[in-house]
Amino acid sequence: MKLPIKRTPREVYTWDPFDEIRRMQEYMDQMFRAFPALENRVGGDVLSPLTDVMEEDDRVVVTTDMPGIEKESIELSLKDNALVISAGHGKEEEDSEKEGYIRKERTYTRYHREILLPEGVSEEGASAKLHNGVLTVTLPKLKKEAGKKIRVE
Repeated sequence: MKLPIKRTPREVYTWDPFDEIRRMQEYMDQMFRAFPALENRVGGDVLSPLTDVMEEDDRVVVTTDMPGIEKESIELSLKDNALVISAGHGKEEEDSEKEGYIRKERTYTRYHREILLPEGVSEEGASAKLHNGVLTVTLPKLKKEAGKKIRVE
């Protein structure tokens, strides 16, 4: 890993803040290249799928990318005003050195994501649909009661 250039006190130069930012960016890029890709990871072999949450007048729609997942392996639940999505795909295999493999990158993968929802979402009447690797969960909002009038005495 290449470290930033250190200057001795004898060197005379004009300090450029943008040059400093560029050098810091290069240093950070080198640091992150030294580590394996960690984006979209929750920990271990658990991925956190990309998710969109859209609030409409009468419902909240959550759209999540779930490539390669079968609908039977998806578990959905509402817990503490959050939608919890869990799923797994592939087969768990202990023996990774089977005869004939040159490279094996497709393994058992788990997905887990907890999405905080706006207040007043109901589990009753909720629906979920998996189509072409995209999970769409529709959750109805509870109807707000009109405020009761308080009589002044």
